[in-house]
Amino acid sequence: MEKSSISIQLTSSKKPKPQSDELAFGRVFTDHMFVMDYSVEENWHSPRIVPYQAIAMEPAAMVYHYGQTVFEGLKAYLTKEGKVLLFRPEKNMERLNKSNDRLCIPRVDEEFVLEALKQLITVDKEWIPEKEGTSLYIRPFIISTESYLGVAPSKTYKLIIILSPVGSYYKEGIAPVKIAVESEFVRAVAGGTGTAKTAGNYASSLKAQEVAEASGFSQVLWLDGLEKKYIEEVGSMNIFFKINGEIITPALNGSILEGVTRNSVLQLLKHWGLPVTERKISVEEIAEAHKEGKLEEAFGTGTAAVISPVGELIWKNESLVINNGETGPISKKLYSTITSIQRGDQSDEFGWTTEVSTVEKEKVN
Repeated sequence: MEKSSISIQLTSSKKPKPQSDELAFGRVFTDHMFVMDYSVEENWHSPRIVPYQAIAMEPAAMVYHYGQTVFEGLKAYLTKEGKVLLFRPEKNMERLNKSNDRLCIPRVDEEFVLEALKQLITVDKEWIPEKEGTSLYIRPFIISTESYLGVAPSKTYKLIIILSPVGSYYKEGIAPVKIAVESEFVRAVAGGTGTAKTAGNYASSLKAQEVAEASGFSQVLWLDGLEKKYIEEVGSMNIFFKINGEIITPALNGSILEGVTRNSVLQLLKHWGLPVTERKISVEEIAEAHKEGKLEEAFGTGTAAVISPVGELIWKNESLVINNGETGPISKKLYSTITSIQRGDQSDEFGWTTEVSTVEKEKVN
């Protein structure tokens, strides 16, 4: 499909835009969305930008019953000059197809979907908030739509992209968070769907998250699903630890989602000449490092929060306070560097940003 094949139907009734300082995460959506359909006969077809609206599907649509769905998450940022930038969007398109493969969903043309995403942002560019720490969150997702109750891959799908102006993902912002090590529930196992960005992974995490929040924790630290010994992820983020000068993150093992921010952090740390290792790391090793005074810093990485410092871990009712509960220097430097690149405040020597369009500053909230 060509760029020109995307039809555009503009809304006749624009919604009021929230003020930048009132934004939460994922509560408000822009005026338009992108939609594209799939059928066995026509492949991916009928790409269009239409007014944001409800999706009409039959109760027997397979996504409701078997969860055959995938999604992505990325952001658009507004620079001081009014340019709209995306951060490594090609990595999200690449990961979308990896998720598609795992869930038996037909692959998409990555370049075309990225172009459609850019066109949608251009149509709704007045929704991009200007205040520092805010952005336009982008949610591409695919759902199975065939009306059939047999357990098999669907023969029809919809790809949809919606946009949401957002503030900080965590109310604590860049301040350190309190994390509970989860020893009962598991997020994923090797051979499962942990490496795919699919709804079921997040649904299965809700119980542990609910329990953790009720006890005053921001997130849970997931252990492996077999031995419940090795660290995998923290909440919906990848996790890093600095132990005795070395920065360690769990190696990708078939159950850990490969984060775009994780990849960016690894590149930055190596670029700065810091010792960084991808390997298995147990919660016992973390506890021992804390006991010996060698656990210097910990932080999560993800699109929504970018960098989320961990100030305290609770494991077996034992409190492991990290860096006196304060944000560490590596977390600060990573957050500052990545967000500065994303917003165009710092030179992008890695070629990570993609310009979408320019926004007239007086039109931005």
